[in-house]
Amino acid sequence: MLNWIARILLTSTAIAPVLITYAWVAYQADKFNQAKTLLGICALLFIVCLSMLAYSKNHLERVSFKAISVEAADRENTAFLLLYLLPLFTADFASLNWQLWAPAILIFAIVVATGYSYHFNPLLGLMGWHFYKVNTAEGVTYVLITQRHLQNATEEIEVGQLTEYIVLVLGEPE
Repeated sequence: MLNWIARILLTSTAIAPVLITYAWVAYQADKFNQAKTLLGICALLFIVCLSMLAYSKNHLERVSFKAISVEAADRENTAFLLLYLLPLFTADFASLNWQLWAPAILIFAIVVATGYSYHFNPLLGLMGWHFYKVNTAEGVTYVLITQRHLQNATEEIEVGQLTEYIVLVLGEPE
């Protein structure tokens, strides 16, 4: 189990689109170096997270997993979308109050990373990853990350445990 490392990487890529929005605001203000830096950080976070998922598929302990119910978990995106769009309401890049924005984003990231509210990651979604809330017969709810489209809960699957309540489907079909 990767636990806190996986949580940080999943959270950082979940909030990475904020950097894309800030890069757009910087670009519009002719702050090209800042825009490139923000896009570079976003890309780096994304690549590191994909690498972590690839590493996990090959190195996590494989366990059999059977859910009794499956529900798409990436619909709960309102808070993230609001966070992504907030920088666009600023008149220009120079007027961004970084003493306010940086701690707000950091606090948001810490709350998401330390809580159990992580269910949405648009960058991974663009790459074909899906997030599901799955319930087990023992009454435990997990977030299951997979590249499959799950359509029934009766299928037994092989997973690896990324964190206490996040599991990754291993041995994805090609």
